[in-house]
Amino acid sequence: MTADSTTAGGGGQVLTAATVLTPDAVLSPGWVRVEGDRITEVGDGLPPGPTGSAGRDEWVATDLGAATLAPGFVDVHSHGGGGAAYTDGVEAAGIARAAHLAHGATSTMASLVTDTVDRLVDQVRALAPLVACDDLLGVHLEGPWLAERYKGAHDPGLLRAPSPEDVDRLIAAGPVAMVTLAPELPGASEAVRRFVEAGVLVAIGHSDATYDQALGAFAAGARVVTHLHNAHRPIHHREPGPAQAAIDTPGVVLELIADGVHVHPAVVGATLRTRAGRVALVTDAMAAAGAGDGDYRLGPLTAVVRDGVARIGGADGPIAGSTLTLDRAVRLAVARGIPLAEAVAAATRVPADLLGRPDLGRIAPGARADLVVLDADLAVARVMRAGHWA
Repeated sequence: MTADSTTAGGGGQVLTAATVLTPDAVLSPGWVRVEGDRITEVGDGLPPGPTGSAGRDEWVATDLGAATLAPGFVDVHSHGGGGAAYTDGVEAAGIARAAHLAHGATSTMASLVTDTVDRLVDQVRALAPLVACDDLLGVHLEGPWLAERYKGAHDPGLLRAPSPEDVDRLIAAGPVAMVTLAPELPGASEAVRRFVEAGVLVAIGHSDATYDQALGAFAAGARVVTHLHNAHRPIHHREPGPAQAAIDTPGVVLELIADGVHVHPAVVGATLRTRAGRVALVTDAMAAAGAGDGDYRLGPLTAVVRDGVARIGGADGPIAGSTLTLDRAVRLAVARGIPLAEAVAAATRVPADLLGRPDLGRIAPGARADLVVLDADLAVARVMRAGHWA
């Protein structure tokens, strides 16, 4: 990678790279013009001369050499990182966000685990200022409306069926953008309807639902399956359950934790190959992501992290989120034979489109200037968010 070269003046930035991943093509080489916090132009080959099509005669030119320029990653399911969790307020959220930003996640949803409704209301309100300034995409409630049989790393004593009162309180609390619930619970159908009407994404997860019950939830407006193949009734040839219902329903987005622990790498590759454009790579990361082994709080529970795997209560306990970052998820997908552009799309454009954010997850004019520079090993070399190098 060469050093930045700068001329006097303020005509924005032009970045050139051996490979640029756009929604429609892989440019080899390609260039991107950034002005302020937006991408204004994208082109194949070398950029135009000094005046450029934008009419500017001065800019900062950065040649990224043999690197790949990708869109900033978008993580719609993350509980924390850098030793901090989103349940612990604004300061902790800033630490977690920075840990994932260093690995290319320029946009992150703050996921909260099962707790009392009172505490969840407080946690949502605490994160509202970060959502208001677009530091976070919103808040994802993973619980408390989950099936005890597939509770995973959630406190069984706090699980409950959704009531209209609880749903309305949490919607009113602030920027709830997404919820995960088990559709077979009493009151779940009404909860799905209320959330959808409020503009909240509904995901099916931690569920013992039958295939038909899951289909009913998708017909009612649920649009996501939370961490496919984890913490729900597994696929069986006589009772395919919620995973197969999600796979069979067009338009439903399939979250996938590509860490080699939650889902075997072969299944990661097969899912991405057969459902391209519908898979959203997520981390489901807890506080240990980017922070190393140790004991960590996961909501009201304690997770023990050993050799990068988090579990409740030790080696034999349920998996308690991951220590994954999205750059590692992309590398695992590519190692299973998925083309880089498709793997990156699963970590960028698919989740951005799920949230209705066409300004994120793509290198295109008008999009926010969120960019990730990947080296030959697909490691993150540099990150730009909103036009500024992080």
